[in-house]
Amino acid sequence: MANNHEQPYDPYIPSGRGTPGPSAQHADNDRTAALQAVRTTPAQSIPSTKERKRTEERQGNVDHINVKTDELSRSAQQFQRGTNKVRKRLWWKNARTLGWIFLGVAIGIVILALGSRTQIVRNPF
Repeated sequence: MANNHEQPYDPYIPSGRGTPGPSAQHADNDRTAALQAVRTTPAQSIPSTKERKRTEERQGNVDHINVKTDELSRSAQQFQRGTNKVRKRLWWKNARTLGWIFLGVAIGIVILALGSRTQIVRNPF
């Protein structure tokens, strides 16, 4: 059976410590004050001229890289279209070549068949 004198479970309080004492609360307040002081320091909140120049240079570099990326994308698309045209042209060239080869073989077979038939008719013996 549960003990009524125990504190309810709180996931934000480490187990075994119970309610934080005044020293823990004081330490938390000191940490919070230190963080707020660092955050609101004028030297850190206002970027220096060097930092602004570096930021502008980086932004310029990023813009330059974006332009190059767009150009590469366009040239890659043109290259792909060109390769597709070349591939289709070569396929038709190979198809015509194979067609002529098959036609030549078929004509050769017909000539051989007719030639052997006419020799048998000419020489009955």
